[in-house]
This record gives sequence, C-alpha cells and structure tokens, in this order.
Amino acid sequence: MPDAACHVHEAPDALTLAQDLARFVATRLQEGVSQRGQALLVVSGGSTPVPFFQALAPMAIDWPKVSITLADERWVPPDHADSNERLVRAHLLQGLAGQAHFVPLKTADAVAAHGVSELEAALQALPWPADVVVLGMGSDGHTASLFPGSAQLAEALDDGRAARCLAVSAPPLPNVPVDRVSLGKRALLDTRQVVIHITGPSKRQLLEQAMQAAPASPLPISVAWSRANIPLYVFYSN
Repeated sequence: MPDAACHVHEAPDALTLAQDLARFVATRLQEGVSQRGQALLVVSGGSTPVPFFQALAPMAIDWPKVSITLADERWVPPDHADSNERLVRAHLLQGLAGQAHFVPLKTADAVAAHGVSELEAALQALPWPADVVVLGMGSDGHTASLFPGSAQLAEALDDGRAARCLAVSAPPLPNVPVDRVSLGKRALLDTRQVVIHITGPSKRQLLEQAMQAAPASPLPISVAWSRANIPLYVFYSN
C-alpha cells in the first residue's frame, strides 16, 4: 500500500485476519466505553465479515453501552437471505454481543426512499462519531452501497450534504439487483478510524490501484482515505 498514512495489517489466512480485526475493534469499542461511556460500531454486509462477526461476538466488551449499525442495507425483508440485518443478527448479535443496541437500516416501507426519513432520525440519535467504521469493497470498487456510475453517487459523496443516509437504486449484476439504503460520505467518515477489510489478491490489487490514483480515483472505495485526519487501517489476507 503506497500511502504512509494507511496502516496495513496482513494475516496468513482469512480466519486469522478476522480474529485480528475482532481484537482491534474490541479494543476501540472498550476504549470508547471507558473514555466516553458509550461506543458506536458501523459494519458492512457480505460474506467477508462473517468470521469477523463470529470472532467479535464473544469478546469481553461492555456491550450494553455499544451501539451497532450498518454501512448499507438491501431493501429486502429482515429475514431475507440477502439482508445485511439478518447477517448481523445471525453472526454478531449473539452471546455477549447480543446485549448491544442495534439500529437496522430497514423500515416497513415498501420503497427505500419512503423509509429514509425514519432511518435518518434513528441514525441521528446514535453517539457519533463512530469509534470504528468497517468497510468492505466489491470487485467493482464499491463500498457500502456507493457504486461506480450510480445515479446517487454524487449526492452520496457531497461534502455539503447534511443527511447521513440516502436511498440508492439497484446496482447491476453481479451485485444483488435490489434497491438499497446507504450511509453517505458524511456518516462513513464521521468516525475515529476507518477499516477496510478485504481478502484475496484481486481486491488488494484493485485497492492499491485506487490508492495510487488518489485523489482522482473514480472508485467509491476512495472515500475511505478522502480525509487525512481520519486514520485508515487495511486488514488483508489472501
């Protein structure tokens, strides 16, 4: 990784990486609780974070003082196979971590755009800045539900935009083609540290290409290092 401000942690395999990341996040959350009486964690969906969730769930943190929300959500029922909420409930909000306060990014509204105002109010009530925002990255360079070429991308990345979330239209395949709600740049960077959690050489190569192209990279993942005052950590394994 070319940027000296980017802290890279490599592990020999995905399971070790997940355990290392869980310890890193647990330390930050407990520090937040100890220093400020509460902590906030923003997590991403997909398959990569599952072992991280499973490693974090049993850790000895003052979980009742921790809030957790999502970087984005697909507009599907919470019990749907593609739901990030379902993923978090099944793998993170278990055992000790089940005591955390979870704020989902889905309402009962049929259309994502109709649920944004309710979600915005719930997000505003959280204890920002987050202690950690954990981002993934797709093979197209997207993060959260900020996709290259999306009609909503400019709005999401607008530094002057006050709202924390927005409705995003369905991305093309191979992404799950359903509408979503995503945190925008304001919320993703309202944090004490950003983590990019990736596995596999193709994603590392894509991330390095994006970082080398900074600040002109067109890939949405570049939002993670767009503010120099926020520490960036990359957790990577093959």
